[in-house]
Amino acid sequence: MKENKMGVMPITKLVITMSLPIMASMLIQALYNVVDSIFVSRISEEALTAVSLSFPIQNLMIGVAAGTAVGVNALLSKSLGEKNYERANKIASNGVVLAIVGFLIFFVIGLTNTRWFFKTQTDVSEIVSYGATYLNICCLLSFGIFGQLMFERLMQSTGKTIFTMFTQGTGAIVNIIFDPLLIFGIGPFPKLGIAGAAYATVLGQIVACTLAIVCNHKFNKEIKVTFKNYRPDFAIMGRIYYIGIPSVLMVATGSVMNFLINKILISFTETAAAVFGVYFKLQSFVFMPVFGLNNGVIPIIAFNYGARNRKRMVKTIKVAIISAATIMLTGFAVMQLLPHEMLKLFNASEHMMAIGVPALRIISVCFVFAGACIALGSVFQALGKSVFSMLVSISRQIVVLVPVAYLFSLTGDVTNVWFAFPIAEIMSVIVSVLGFAYVYRKIIKPLPDGAPA
Repeated sequence: MKENKMGVMPITKLVITMSLPIMASMLIQALYNVVDSIFVSRISEEALTAVSLSFPIQNLMIGVAAGTAVGVNALLSKSLGEKNYERANKIASNGVVLAIVGFLIFFVIGLTNTRWFFKTQTDVSEIVSYGATYLNICCLLSFGIFGQLMFERLMQSTGKTIFTMFTQGTGAIVNIIFDPLLIFGIGPFPKLGIAGAAYATVLGQIVACTLAIVCNHKFNKEIKVTFKNYRPDFAIMGRIYYIGIPSVLMVATGSVMNFLINKILISFTETAAAVFGVYFKLQSFVFMPVFGLNNGVIPIIAFNYGARNRKRMVKTIKVAIISAATIMLTGFAVMQLLPHEMLKLFNASEHMMAIGVPALRIISVCFVFAGACIALGSVFQALGKSVFSMLVSISRQIVVLVPVAYLFSLTGDVTNVWFAFPIAEIMSVIVSVLGFAYVYRKIIKPLPDGAPA
């Protein structure tokens, strides 16, 4: 088998080759998230608020799927670096089984708990009805997102990220096309309202999942997913979740944070919660490319860790930090200069504009610090130390952000709540740097230099 490019290609070129397709596909993902909310905002502000309030469960669903896939990705890349191809195949097959289990969990949630979830946040019946309809569809048909993320990560672990751009991009385009058709009933399509937005979302995910499976079967020859004579390997599953569960818990922490911040904001007005939802849609244009960079970097670091090549690992980390910081600073500048124009996309009323403009400008200060935190998080995940990423996330969102936001809400001015976000991000930088210093001293520094970077 020929030498894997992750062990020989110059690092800067390799990071670009691995990350750029994922970044492009994630930008398209961000686009469809925004387009989805733009169309929903044309139904009513209550519908937009309902989609915003559904974010914690949707985010948790994606977090479980992505966290499982992160564990598979890191473990698989390390095995390939060690040239242990039999173990790599076992990891891939067990990862697919875990993805199916994840879907079944959210299928049950969709059957039983969606309306209750919205009633814990608001007593506005229209918002509850819209939200329960939207979230129920997304949960019951979530097999698409679980399969999509797993099979895309299998391709990423072997360096075939160009196919990820194809699968995610196609799924996002399908979503964007069917959003207006199903929401407003254009041509032969029924007018489904907010249910149409949900059906368009899951349809895009199912298309992307199907393409990812096909691409793996046809082009990903370094690993083979097979269930002939399959027996679950609980040791491998345990190792996958040893790496992946901290990522799941990070996202779960984010969902809890989002839920609690929505509760704080709704105590002022439902419009403030809608603004918070709009911010999350808009910030995805900045964070998604950095997460794409992160996804491209993890298998490079994991592969060279398995190959015991310190020089290539260190160069990868430096390129990741510089690239992430550059993207984030660009996003910060845009948020500071164009908040009015961005809010107008969502049919913002004068009341929503009054709350939203200072919110976007204040929260986006986080971007100045967040790039380095995400880049260092990729190091923790690649080296099987995702617990450090989990600690950073919990410290930022639960220990600092929510309590500070609550204290600031006691002033009676919703604008003060937004200042909790940059305060929490500064703390996360400190914890990330301390965690990286430990990992570098214990794991990276003792390795031999290895081949040139």
